[in-house]
Amino acid sequence: MRLILSLFVLLLMLRTASGEETRQLGAHEHGHGEVNIAIEGNRVLMEFEAPGADLVGFEHAPATAAERAAIDGALAQLRQPLTMFVLPAAAGCAVAEAKVARVADSHDDDHDDHDKDEHDKHAHDDDDHDKDEHDKDEHDKDDHDKDDHDKHAHDDDHDKDEHDEAAGEAHAEFRAAYTLDCRQPSAITSIRFAYFELFPRALELEVNVVGPAGQRQFEVERDEIVLRLEGVM
Repeated sequence: MRLILSLFVLLLMLRTASGEETRQLGAHEHGHGEVNIAIEGNRVLMEFEAPGADLVGFEHAPATAAERAAIDGALAQLRQPLTMFVLPAAAGCAVAEAKVARVADSHDDDHDDHDKDEHDKHAHDDDDHDKDEHDKDEHDKDDHDKDDHDKHAHDDDHDKDEHDEAAGEAHAEFRAAYTLDCRQPSAITSIRFAYFELFPRALELEVNVVGPAGQRQFEVERDEIVLRLEGVM
């Protein structure tokens, strides 16, 4: 337990040193993910996160069987970290624990409040209009009813547009946390990021590494997927 805590402290120190703050949903950039790695003794801890668009091509809630299958497939792949982040065989690493999740955020609540305010406004306008127009002749009343109907129809279209816009602003990320046990961790002198081959939409990973010899921050792109860990191991 003390070892695990110390590894998480190292990761926290690395994030602080690099000026990283906790990532918020909606602030991510498509094509770009993040990996944090801490190596101490025979244990390796890894954290991973990337926008849903990088892994499955969309971030909205799945609406079809194909979209649900895509999410299930991505989660199944994430449960196999050593097929995505390939370590030297000499290190003798095995997965001790893998936790994966898809985390979504949307503005549906804000939209519901907007609809409620619009509904209350319409109801209030209708009450005021009935009171003011009570003494008018039937012809004026019919004209007004037509205009009021058109206004409500326009507002309904506006509400629909707001709904579509809110749905379009939804964001989702895939996140994973791994614990690896390695017989010879000193052999981890490089990592091959097969992740880019498995997820063609991904473009870049920011990789933060804490090792016995120090800590470094790297950028790994799909045109150069092998990371050398000089100055870390």
